[in-house]
Amino acid sequence: MTSPRRAIGNSDLQVFPLSLGGNVFGWTADRDTSFAVLDAYTAAGGNFVDTADGYSAWVPGNTGGDSERILGEWFEARGNRDDVVLATKVSQHPDFKGLAADNIRRAADASLERLKSDRIDLYYAHFDDATVPLEETVGALSELVDAGKVRAIGISNYSPERIEEWFAIAEREGLHRAVALQPHYNLVERSYEEKYRALAERENLGVMPYFALAAGFLTGKYRDGVTVESARAAGAAKYLDETGRSVLAALDDVAAAHDASVATIALAWLAAQPTITAPIASARTLDQLPDLLASVTVELTADELEALDGASEAAKAA
Repeated sequence: MTSPRRAIGNSDLQVFPLSLGGNVFGWTADRDTSFAVLDAYTAAGGNFVDTADGYSAWVPGNTGGDSERILGEWFEARGNRDDVVLATKVSQHPDFKGLAADNIRRAADASLERLKSDRIDLYYAHFDDATVPLEETVGALSELVDAGKVRAIGISNYSPERIEEWFAIAEREGLHRAVALQPHYNLVERSYEEKYRALAERENLGVMPYFALAAGFLTGKYRDGVTVESARAAGAAKYLDETGRSVLAALDDVAAAHDASVATIALAWLAAQPTITAPIASARTLDQLPDLLASVTVELTADELEALDGASEAAKAA
């Protein structure tokens, strides 16, 4: 699959316009399945994998860093670390909670060890830590760039006001600027457009939305009267309201016109939105991957984009 790569902000990172989510590795996808999904994604031209040091500490028997360990083993087995842009995050590992400077340094080293790598391409502050002065967090991440352990910095799950403060600190102190933002954004959750988009444009941030398929709801498998056996079923089923049904109906129409899946169209809509660099989507089985990859080559018409916008209008309210 040929697809033009996109720059993340003003960094030198060039990425495939669909990021493969690593949250399922070591959770709903075992090591062998994770390897198979990663192999197929990269064989199709993909080069952008997203994970976090906390994935998947919530699973009984897991310790956190489980996804990173699988990725490290895959990099070692395939010898392809230089071919992949790897994003991970800090603040949620059970042994490295929060964003104090010393914790960030130790967490980064622990991630690098698990990833069997000498650098992290894109390192996100995963969740804001109000107990630590923001100057300390921004400074510590900037120092990791100076040390060559991190190539670029990202922000996830911060309020717009705190992001503004982050950039003011970086400007004032002459620190490395963040180049990426990872917000919650999809067809049934559109508050990003009012809260963050103008900020992302102004600061030239590459935007990688998570929950791009709304925990699976935008695959179309969650419908009235249908029971789905999935670890994410509760999170997805909550979207089955008036807006969700309207969105699914519009997706069904557009998907039929393109002979594509609902998931493919939902991701294609997201990728077509202003400021978006690469939606993040995960595949817990190899069979789920083709629909994700197909979104990169589907071109929605202006009328189709408008129809989807209209169906999901209510999702702009936060």
